[in-house]
Amino acid sequence: MSQNDIQIKSPDEVKSYPATMKVYTRTGDKGTSSLFTGERRDKNDAVFAALGTTDELSSMLGLAIAHLESTPASSLIPRLETIQCLLQDVGSNIATPIASKSQAKVKRTRFDAQSVHCTRLEEWIDEYAENLPVHRSFILPSGGLAASTIHVARTICRRAERELVLLLEDIDKETFMFVNRLSDFLFVAARWVAMQQGVTEKIYVHQAGRNTEFDK
Repeated sequence: MSQNDIQIKSPDEVKSYPATMKVYTRTGDKGTSSLFTGERRDKNDAVFAALGTTDELSSMLGLAIAHLESTPASSLIPRLETIQCLLQDVGSNIATPIASKSQAKVKRTRFDAQSVHCTRLEEWIDEYAENLPVHRSFILPSGGLAASTIHVARTICRRAERELVLLLEDIDKETFMFVNRLSDFLFVAARWVAMQQGVTEKIYVHQAGRNTEFDK
């Protein structure tokens, strides 16, 4: 997979699309919503919990991108945008249980059958980790506004992992692998951003060696 495999539409291209869909449908007013297969489930179903979390994750990545613009770490932006697109594909896979009667839709939403997206994440992890400073202590979420935002995205990604465990029989195994690897990537990416922007990360210090306001 290359970054060019996913084309990010420009605002002008998006504006050219016909506005044929209403934002509201009223179909969820009784507490249910529809999967891609047409099956309706309660809105608190595990599927919608996972879909909501992947949406939240993509939104947080959008905020991280905004904080990265015009900074020394802005080269990360195209990759985060690619990940946002892939999270849409993850959502499609989650919304289409593999045991569905509509096998045409199951085939249409198959995620990463060759594991190329997961492999690319691993390549990116190795690339960014290569020159990072080594710490023997836990690294606290820190490193400036952009890096800290990516750390928040990482924790949301971890939540998505936990929620997907409940759906392992209903999704492609590559979907879970991708989300699992993504949280690792976001950890390394946050550290890389801090380094590029010249911000010192904060590390964990055991209470026996700390001098804080609580100790005064």
